[in-house]
Amino acid sequence: QGVKIIGPTKLHDAILEMTDIRAGATLLVAALAATGTSVLTEVEHLDRGYEKLDERLKNLGADIKRIKEEL
Repeated sequence: QGVKIIGPTKLHDAILEMTDIRAGATLLVAALAATGTSVLTEVEHLDRGYEKLDERLKNLGADIKRIKEEL
């Protein structure tokens, strides 16, 4: 089995709602690859599955910030 990926696909910024752990991780990776500034909501799903993921990604050079405001 395998996966065939045909690209590149241009991704742009968006407001994205995480609905579960795996979907949240997928949206986070897509947001990192997108142009512009994306906002991810319902990040508690990621926090349940990936400890301090935002800090780890920052250490790798990602421009990522937690925000407190409601969207």
